[in-house]
Amino acid sequence: MANVVTDVDRVDPYTLTPEGIKEPPVGWKASFKYLGPGLILSASIVGSGELIATTALGAEAGFALLWLVIFSTLVKVAVQVELARWTIATGQPAITGYNKVPPKVGRMGWVNVLWMLLALSKLLQLGGIIGGVAVAFSILFPFGGDPLSFSHLLVWTIVVAAFSIAMLYKNKYSLIERGAVFLVVVFSIVTVLIALGLPFTPFAYGGDDLASGLTFLIPAGALGAAIAMFGITGVGADEITFYTYWCVEKGYARWTGPNDGSEEWARRANGWIKVMYKDAAVSWVVYTFGTLAFYLMGAAVLNPQGLVPEGNGMITTLSRIYTDTLGQWSSILFLIGAIAVLGSTMWAAIPSWSRMYVNLLATMGVLDWQDSVARLRWIRIFTVALPIIWAVAYLTIQSPVIMVQIGGVMTGIFLVAAVIAVWYLRKTETDRRVYGSTLFNAALVVSSIAIALLGLYTLASVFGFSLA
Repeated sequence: MANVVTDVDRVDPYTLTPEGIKEPPVGWKASFKYLGPGLILSASIVGSGELIATTALGAEAGFALLWLVIFSTLVKVAVQVELARWTIATGQPAITGYNKVPPKVGRMGWVNVLWMLLALSKLLQLGGIIGGVAVAFSILFPFGGDPLSFSHLLVWTIVVAAFSIAMLYKNKYSLIERGAVFLVVVFSIVTVLIALGLPFTPFAYGGDDLASGLTFLIPAGALGAAIAMFGITGVGADEITFYTYWCVEKGYARWTGPNDGSEEWARRANGWIKVMYKDAAVSWVVYTFGTLAFYLMGAAVLNPQGLVPEGNGMITTLSRIYTDTLGQWSSILFLIGAIAVLGSTMWAAIPSWSRMYVNLLATMGVLDWQDSVARLRWIRIFTVALPIIWAVAYLTIQSPVIMVQIGGVMTGIFLVAAVIAVWYLRKTETDRRVYGSTLFNAALVVSSIAIALLGLYTLASVFGFSLA
């Protein structure tokens, strides 16, 4: 898959020229080697939301919210695809588009102002990710004393942050894609196999348990965790946003070329959009099965024992999923898997958030986004700064579950703004010749309404209003 992106690494994918045009492949077999952005997306999704928020929700609510797991992964895909369609047609990433949505506050569009609040909350969530990786390493490789003591966690947090910076500093798309694929494969296969094997253990679940989780009800006391899970699992507001950057850097927009109004351009654009459809579909399958696996393990293993992941003991509690199912030897397997799944989120998050921050600065006039040299310099600055900031946030709060859930609630709120931006850009800038089919447009409407209603419900809940 990586051998087709070497040209994209050498040229600026954000600059559309006639020289960059490439004919789109036809069919799944020909398209497969052009997939990739969705795998980076899966690396981000199959991580904090699944290992922490989804498993914690299963432990707290049992099977009752199984329906919400499925709904949360499915409902946002149409919005993700529509924003990526605009990106392929225009060559512009999401933050640039968000800034065009009126009204504006000075140079800043209101959506980007709200995005800045999302970014602040994500400092907590991503701090929780670095903390989770540090805890797993500390337990797996203790060097005397309590592996959960502050001194141990300080050492491992510094190691994790420094290693991440060193590995991702070059910011080459092909490297990021290969690493994402590896990390997704390592843990997803193991986790799904264990979830499918639970019916053959003392923590077996049956058809009645699954049916009880499809009643479309939210148990009392689980509302907060349910809202956070909806914001985090599946494609969240941040993933919808940064997916556009990876679609550009893979080459979809550059291969489509600048819109010269010709039918040839429309044909190429529709061809590469179909490749993006396939890319999004593969990623949806990956993260949906991963999400279901984590939730089922939390509901089947942790809930009957009254175990809910909390604080720095999160990793120890979650490891019970494995040790109580396979035996004590499997704790090592779990820790390696936890490092892989949380590490995959971090691997995708650092370069993704670096690009979004730099794009935001560009909309404020700090740099010219089309200046590839300046853009890469600023991206590298954030590649160094963000892991350090996230590490400090974790060491200050030291509660990965709460940190992740706070980010999840804000993600749910920002989804409403993202939906508004998607419809605005669709109406004002997306060439009508590349609109989706009638069936897709209907799915986009349903997806948008569902996200808007749940976003408004989140806002009401946060501010203490009852909608009952």
